[in-house]
Amino acid sequence: MTPLYDRDGWIWQDGEWLPWREATTHLLTHTLHYGMGCFEGVRAYEGPSGTHLFRVAEHTRRLLDSAHALDMPLAFTANDLIEAQRDCLKKNALTNAYLKPTVYFGAEGMGLRAKGLTVHAMIAAWDLGDYISPEAASIGLRALTSSWARHHVNVSLCRAKTNGHYVNSMLALNTAVKAGFDETIMLDTEGYVAEASAANIFLLRDGVLHTPEVTSCLQGITRDSVIRLAREVLKLDVQERRITRDELYTADEAFLTGTAAEILPLRELDGRHVGARAGAPPPTQPIADDSVTAQLQRLYRRVVRGETGNELQAFSGWLTPV
Repeated sequence: MTPLYDRDGWIWQDGEWLPWREATTHLLTHTLHYGMGCFEGVRAYEGPSGTHLFRVAEHTRRLLDSAHALDMPLAFTANDLIEAQRDCLKKNALTNAYLKPTVYFGAEGMGLRAKGLTVHAMIAAWDLGDYISPEAASIGLRALTSSWARHHVNVSLCRAKTNGHYVNSMLALNTAVKAGFDETIMLDTEGYVAEASAANIFLLRDGVLHTPEVTSCLQGITRDSVIRLAREVLKLDVQERRITRDELYTADEAFLTGTAAEILPLRELDGRHVGARAGAPPPTQPIADDSVTAQLQRLYRRVVRGETGNELQAFSGWLTPV
């Protein structure tokens, strides 16, 4: 696999276009040393009517909200950043891509009391490929409950998508992967289910869809998309509340959601097969076509590609043409 730094293309930085290989920053950049910064992951999809950015307005608003919460004033408006993301796809001739707008401090000073730090913004885009193997996406992920707790609301900015938060995620995920699992499920500091390493989580029980309330977990945009599709198209009752780990063990179905992950089934947690009751498919077989997880996967794929039609016309506003 070609390293990300060794490729042709263009990266947007502070309103200018830099050749990909020349888009560098100083080794003493403050954010590199202290993690003070924020970012977004945005997807672009090719569909019947061309390429679209999916919910780019919501992602860009969250980026600006994160920067504001971190007290990092930006010189760019939401419209500036949205146009830059559209241009980034055009300039790099991308149709299906992952974009990463990022806000970071410059290298004017070092230490927690550094003053006069400049705030920078950059946007890069590339073809993400498969986030996880197609087999795992069909059969489902094996996960391990993490011993690392998710952030507490009085410890960090849980609504902000900050660079430094992902140390917590990587510690948890690396432990699970080294133990032979695909993913990890993180609990909050009170022992309730929060989210996966970089995805929100849902469970289905007796026809009702449940997801953790937004406290220590990120207020995911894919999470919101799935809630709306479940309520408005599948007519499901969706409850946002505190969830215990044993509820995942005994769920009829469970799945993860995220911009990169999209919708991924969870087939096993801590050695327990999710949905292991009468009539449940073996854990090595693809999820059933009529399962809620599979239905939501199909609906989501149609929406992000602009295959809305009459049934999904209400969600066409989620797409920004490139």
